[in-house]
Amino acid sequence: MTPMNASATSTTTKPESTGRPAATPRGAARTARSGRPRAGRSGWTAFVLLTAPVLIGLGIFKYVAIGWSFLLSLSDARGTIALGHWVGLDNYRTLLSDQAFRDSLVQILLFTAFIVPVTFAVSLGLALLVHRIRRGRALFRTTFLIPAAVSYVAASLLWKMSLFNGLPAGIANTIGGWFGAEPVAWLQSTSPPLYWIVLVTLRLWLQVGFYMVLFLAGLQAIPKELYEAAALDGATGRRLLTGVTLPMLRNTSVAVLMLLFIAAFQAFDEFYNLFNSGQSGTGTAPVQTPLVHLYNTAMGSQNYGIGSAGAFVLTALIVGVTLIQGRFTGFGRSGE
Repeated sequence: MTPMNASATSTTTKPESTGRPAATPRGAARTARSGRPRAGRSGWTAFVLLTAPVLIGLGIFKYVAIGWSFLLSLSDARGTIALGHWVGLDNYRTLLSDQAFRDSLVQILLFTAFIVPVTFAVSLGLALLVHRIRRGRALFRTTFLIPAAVSYVAASLLWKMSLFNGLPAGIANTIGGWFGAEPVAWLQSTSPPLYWIVLVTLRLWLQVGFYMVLFLAGLQAIPKELYEAAALDGATGRRLLTGVTLPMLRNTSVAVLMLLFIAAFQAFDEFYNLFNSGQSGTGTAPVQTPLVHLYNTAMGSQNYGIGSAGAFVLTALIVGVTLIQGRFTGFGRSGE
């Protein structure tokens, strides 16, 4: 009797199949049609709200400033950053006809031609040596990287006031005196131009550690199987270096060279601080870079039109050199 009642009850409570899908809530149907949950929309809204202040500030203080600087380069803006009389390309013609600016371009080219290969070679050599160390590698890596955290201004003052101080003081002159050498005015000597020693040693000390770390990262990414296969073929020492290590470091080397070129053309702090604010023509600045010249023009003479024009000329020069280097090295091609 009881089983029959249970069967009857289950039969009466089972819903009928009408052949139509069950009804769904209106919001759920909209979510299914859109293909993504509502949480995704709220997440996108939160992303916009959180990043909008940064993007607005970046647009105003960077891209709007760049556009305004370009307009200044086409106007006679003296003593004010407001747009003055429209002069077109006259500021560019005046700048390129300025002998001091052309001299600064020659000097930065000489500086770049020397500092780039020297920094590249020293950084690569240190990376190869540190990479071979089994114990204490992290200590050596940190030790060489510490100078990269020092500001160029602080390092320039250290070089100027301590290492290569005037006559007769300074660590360099003191050490030279131990061997009977006469004191040297390192920053004022133009024949021979000993100030280049100060500039080169300062730049090397500041940036070698950073590029050494980049090379170390490239060395650690080389598969050990390549060295094992080359060793089976009888390769040792120099053959491993030229046949495996250097070819596998090609992309890293190209990136390092590109960074070195850009950093060299943007040299400013050490030149400005070593040579008494870089005032050319006063006998205190035997060498200056384009950035120092443009800074003195814009901030010293308050000729913001020519200063802005020089900024775009220097930017075009850096972009051109970078593109030429990328073309010769194959940087950015597919498969690289």
